[in-house]
Amino acid sequence: MENISVRIARAREAKGLNQSQLARDLGVSPQAVQNWEAGKANPKGDRLTGLATILGVTVEYLLSGGPSARWSEVDSTSPEAISHPDMQSISVWDDQTPLDDDEIEVPFLKEVELSAGSGKFVVESSSRAKLRFGKYTFMRLGIQPSNVVCMPVKGNSMEPLLSDGSTVAIDTGATAVVDGKMYGILYEDMLRVKILYRVAGSKLRIRSFNRDEYEDEVVDAVSVKIFGRVFQSSTIFM
Repeated sequence: MENISVRIARAREAKGLNQSQLARDLGVSPQAVQNWEAGKANPKGDRLTGLATILGVTVEYLLSGGPSARWSEVDSTSPEAISHPDMQSISVWDDQTPLDDDEIEVPFLKEVELSAGSGKFVVESSSRAKLRFGKYTFMRLGIQPSNVVCMPVKGNSMEPLLSDGSTVAIDTGATAVVDGKMYGILYEDMLRVKILYRVAGSKLRIRSFNRDEYEDEVVDAVSVKIFGRVFQSSTIFM
């Protein structure tokens, strides 16, 4: 009977990738891909979503053999077609779920809200929640796990890329501005998630993804505290 291991192998071959190339693109070890295709293990969470994206199939197809429409065939106005170069998916795990050998946990700070709109900085009770990543993801991106925190986003200024209730992962070790990248910033006493550009005269351009409702702001660089660079996200479409 056909199972997920067969569908992974078939989709990989249809994409013209060997196991090593797929492992590199996904940020996992070649052994992990070999185990998936041999039926010794199954991809989970962010790796399952990332695998479907790279192979150009749906998660439903990999899991159950359901519709396998390629991502490239999705209507460009639909949520699934919205993307940003920095965006990959992340997943929340139950505290009782054991860590795999190639996984690592990072803090999910429920008590902090990064505003994407009206501006909001909320500190509530501390949280023990965690998010899980593959170790190879950090190795591939050159990120120190100790520098990573995840936070929820509020507001609509980054829609449709990041909807209200999304979660972003931030590398607090990456605070130097690279034009067009997304950062968590503290500006005018509000935590925000925005796209930044350097501007002549020691200034920064603060840009929202939802430019129909939010205009660019050009401000003095010294007035902006950069919390870190956003490198992954999960998005909820309501």
